Amino acid sequence: MKIPPARSGACHRFDLPALSRRDALRRFGIGFGGLALSGLLADAFGAVTTASQGPSPLAPKATHFAPRAKRVIFLFMHGGPSHVDTFDYKPQLARDDGKTAPRLPKIQFAVAEGRDASKLWKSPWSFQQCGRSGIFVSELFPHVRELVDDLCIINSLHGTAPDHGAAVIKLNTGSDTFVRPSFGAWCMYGLGTENQNLPGFITISPSDQHGGVRNYGSAFLPAYYQGTPLGDERTRPGDAAFRFLKPGATAPEQRRQLDLLRVMNEEHFQRAADPDLEARIASFEMAFRMQTEAPEVLDLSRENAATRALYGLDDPATSDFGTQCLLARRMAESGVRFIQVSSGYKWDQHGKLVEDHPKNARAVDKPIAGLLRDLKQRGLLEDTLVLWGGEFGRTPTREGGSGRDHNPHGFTMWLAGGGVKGGIQYGRTDEHGYYAVEDKMHLHDLHATLLALLGLDHERLTYRYAGRDFRLTDVEGHVAREIFA
Repeated sequence: MKIPPARSGACHRFDLPALSRRDALRRFGIGFGGLALSGLLADAFGAVTTASQGPSPLAPKATHFAPRAKRVIFLFMHGGPSHVDTFDYKPQLARDDGKTAPRLPKIQFAVAEGRDASKLWKSPWSFQQCGRSGIFVSELFPHVRELVDDLCIINSLHGTAPDHGAAVIKLNTGSDTFVRPSFGAWCMYGLGTENQNLPGFITISPSDQHGGVRNYGSAFLPAYYQGTPLGDERTRPGDAAFRFLKPGATAPEQRRQLDLLRVMNEEHFQRAADPDLEARIASFEMAFRMQTEAPEVLDLSRENAATRALYGLDDPATSDFGTQCLLARRMAESGVRFIQVSSGYKWDQHGKLVEDHPKNARAVDKPIAGLLRDLKQRGLLEDTLVLWGGEFGRTPTREGGSGRDHNPHGFTMWLAGGGVKGGIQYGRTDEHGYYAVEDKMHLHDLHATLLALLGLDHERLTYRYAGRDFRLTDVEGHVAREIFA
């Protein structure tokens, strides 16, 4: 195997045994940022190629049909906000307050653990008709309800998992049983990315609970489609940074190291193509290009005072989630395909719902409204699909003194922008909010619908693995075209 000559012009030749990627990284001690320099210096910011010199798998791809949306911002309310206290108005629940529930959900943790949760409990908060559409929205969201005419509120979501771990993974990957690619990874696989200098899939402040990296992983899809985390739930968003971007050596040292790796990789590919190695090389190249563009995207000092106030950065109660939402807008504007923003695991109120739901709602309400207004005034909302919601809803019964149990059988999420109708409610739960009963939308249906808005047919977006063609929606999924604008 030939090793590239040093800058002095000397040439050396060694016969080295084949090394695995892990061995090479361990023996040569090359950092992630150092490896990244190879791609940049080789193509001088030109067209991105893989080690096999083919077109980049991250390059933009043709859709199955004309897309309504180009990108997604998923505002994930981890823990499960109560739909009957936010966007699913139930006047019958108020009339039946204190009565014994006529039927209980199929699986209820409170009952299983010996706690009484049989009494119906009206929402402690008032609802008001808002906008031209006249949709009822809770007082918990005073800023978002001003924009109700931009929202497509889906009141008939349902799943199968009653616990957080399985429900979160199901929402993000379509399966609560097997390790499967995340929704964002499928989007990357189907669409590629618009900006080769930034990851196409970024998750801001993700949680390491309830599935952790599985919720933004690529599973059996090539590794370059997985999400890139920016910080985590323990890091304040203003302090979050991408890991491994700083080079660990001088530019000449990196050049020498990476020339060696390039030769080794080329010889490896001549023997047998290795998708994992190809993905790793693509990530090295991406890492260096990120060093030039990511700091600018993360620099919120470039935003004026009015914009910062719009997102609530001037208020300690809203500054953290406001920072996340403003970063999401800047990423969307910079061509990132899929952005996930997590509220943190805060919405699981088995007790103290009256105390905690208002705090949680206040923390996200103004930032979300600011994001929608900002996207709209910049002309980005037309082709940016915003999704809001948690892994399930809550029961309409009282658990303990002031709480509600998990309810995966009927709950609410909403969409905005990206080719959906605004000012509508799709589907409904029963009169108390237990079960989805009309225009029911399973999580497979939600995924199929979101893919369709992005121009992808969920039945054709497949990947062959272990002798089978897999897809995000498994063998299910119905597209709710009724919500398309």
